Amino acid sequence: MNKIVVGVDGSPGSIAALKWAHAEAVLRHATLEAVSVWQYPMMTTIPAFGALPDMADLSATTEQSLLAILDAAGVESTPEVPVTVCVAEGTAASALTAAAADAELLVVGSRGHGGFAGLLLGSVSHQCTMHAPCPVVVVHP
Repeated sequence: MNKIVVGVDGSPGSIAALKWAHAEAVLRHATLEAVSVWQYPMMTTIPAFGALPDMADLSATTEQSLLAILDAAGVESTPEVPVTVCVAEGTAASALTAAAADAELLVVGSRGHGGFAGLLLGSVSHQCTMHAPCPVVVVHP
């Protein structure tokens, strides 16, 4: 069965991408893999009094958030369109391109969280279009 990978971070662009990818998976009789990524924030200064925040694994929290987003968007796994989730630690672009290694299509939103709001294409979607091993669809909300 063909596979479509979609990046989901909870932003309006990623919700639009999720809905588009799900509709496309229905048309193509493909599986849908929703990917969400987390990473530790970069620390550019020494914390006050030398105290570092606890470095916890955020995979479980990220997966719960992803499942809630799928539920709110009405995306559920069915025999016709199996839906799986993937949670990765690292940068979004590398995690998405890695997840798309065996995919027919990678779907991303045009703008996610952060960055410069005036850009038409976000840095993650730009990196995916440049480096993905399969065709990429960039969905605008």
